Amino acid sequence: MQNKLEAIVGAIVLAVAVGFTFFAANRTGLVSTNAQSYHLYASFRSAEGVRIGTDVRLAGVKIGSVSDMELDPETYMARTELTISNAIDIPDDSAVTVSSEGLLGGNFIEVVPGGSMYAFDPMTEIEDTQSSVSLTTLLMRFVGSAASGN
Repeated sequence: MQNKLEAIVGAIVLAVAVGFTFFAANRTGLVSTNAQSYHLYASFRSAEGVRIGTDVRLAGVKIGSVSDMELDPETYMARTELTISNAIDIPDDSAVTVSSEGLLGGNFIEVVPGGSMYAFDPMTEIEDTQSSVSLTTLLMRFVGSAASGN
């Protein structure tokens, strides 16, 4: 009787662990349960703070995530693959920027919608991009300009 009880408790603990692992992987973007999506590409001069699984947001609402990142050896730009929900049609004159949630928050890809009547086709490269702004670089410019008296 004791062995059966231990086996049942062990099975319950194992099931909870597997469920938690799946939840964590899905939440971080490692595993996606949403098969209803399409891919767009964007290249950034600096994609500092962006990694696979980073949110893609439109008006503050998550509409997708970064599914791949690599360095383009010809342009030396960070080429990102964005997985976007099929429910969202992004106008083909939209821009994407690397934005920050605040001083201590993480970065995300923000879609700034355009006014076009036509949407991006799947697998299209978004040309209008803006890279992340390094907080360290901004502070160094501020300190440098304050020290020189300008």
